[in-house]
Amino acid sequence: MKVLHLVQGYYPAIGGTEHLIQQVSEHLVKDFQDQVIVFTTTAYNTEAFNTIGKPKLPVGESLINQVKVRRFPVRNRLSKLFYYPQKLAYRLHLPLNDWLRTWYSGPIMAGVGRSISHVEADIVAASSFPLLHMFYALRFGKRCNCPVVLHGGLHPEDKWGFKRKNIFKAIQRCNAYIANTEYEKAFLVDQGISENKITVIGVGTDIDQLAKANPSNFKKKYHLNGYPLVVFFGQQGGHKGIDTLIKSMPIVWSKISSARLVIAGAKTDYSEQIEQLLSQFPSKQRDKILLLTQFSDNEKPEIIAAADVFASPSGYESFGITYLEAWACGKPVIGTRSGAIPHVIKENWDGLLVNYQDEQELAGAILELLSDKNFAKRLGQNGKKKVKDRFTWKIVASKFRQVYKKAIASFDKKSR
Repeated sequence: MKVLHLVQGYYPAIGGTEHLIQQVSEHLVKDFQDQVIVFTTTAYNTEAFNTIGKPKLPVGESLINQVKVRRFPVRNRLSKLFYYPQKLAYRLHLPLNDWLRTWYSGPIMAGVGRSISHVEADIVAASSFPLLHMFYALRFGKRCNCPVVLHGGLHPEDKWGFKRKNIFKAIQRCNAYIANTEYEKAFLVDQGISENKITVIGVGTDIDQLAKANPSNFKKKYHLNGYPLVVFFGQQGGHKGIDTLIKSMPIVWSKISSARLVIAGAKTDYSEQIEQLLSQFPSKQRDKILLLTQFSDNEKPEIIAAADVFASPSGYESFGITYLEAWACGKPVIGTRSGAIPHVIKENWDGLLVNYQDEQELAGAILELLSDKNFAKRLGQNGKKKVKDRFTWKIVASKFRQVYKKAIASFDKKSR
């Protein structure tokens, strides 16, 4: 099978969808001997789509673990022009406000449409909404006479991002759609999308790599031996609940003064607000919080494995890959009762759920897990079994491939 993947970023770009498509691409090549080419941008993250001056990767082609990767330049000066028009049109509910938001979101990619039209592929598959490349895939994928599969990763709570008529129309027109959760599927069915078009798969993780991670080097490096550790891992996005987590810690320290908080993840424009919040803490408390933005790929499993509690109190996720990574290490997780997250975490079975932006409840959940080690261990082990049974990268890639094969077979029948 010849597969063309379109995605907003690809390794070494950082992000959940970026990592997902990398793993699916590599497993299609390794496990099924498929030919995979990835069209992507030069951006490290989505901020570069409409912000001038962000660092970028070089334009051109490369081979990464037998996957052909072609990076297209981003025209962020054009995207930036849509900032005020989309803001006004959205506020006033004007016609085409969905497209103005999409053009502002970007990425506006020079030359990608023509390249899609001329590629030799059996299937064109794109991830993720609300970004503009999804519409490139649909429009130009049809021109190369092959089926188009869209993998949306929708966050229904983010109305500016995902409540767009053009998204729903695109899903109506594609040959198949992959959702991350039953929550996302139900949302789309409510928008009039046929449930027969939608397959729920989810994301994956490398359970073998994470399960054998040894946190001793990490703990020794940062002088964390002997301390109960609460860990957050992920990009420092504004919706991730990092501020709530930080505000919850004084409550935790009032009961367990030795607890430490580790926040590890790439910087974003929101990072400045995190640093301002931390600067308001007394020095004795600030010293109990480790903020990491630079670390190697090898350190990531060690950081997660060091946790006694993994807390990611995000306002919304399309899935939440870091919960899987924590479970792969046998760790209990804390998420929120928001969006798709309760469809990923089974409360009191493999994790705990709290209300979004409720530092009191979050602190209570942290204290419960730090105080009851048997309960925490049971949650972590249940999560680990869930990952092993359903969410390894090999399983997820195989399910993506099944959707692709079904779409190709159906498309071929219609073409005859």
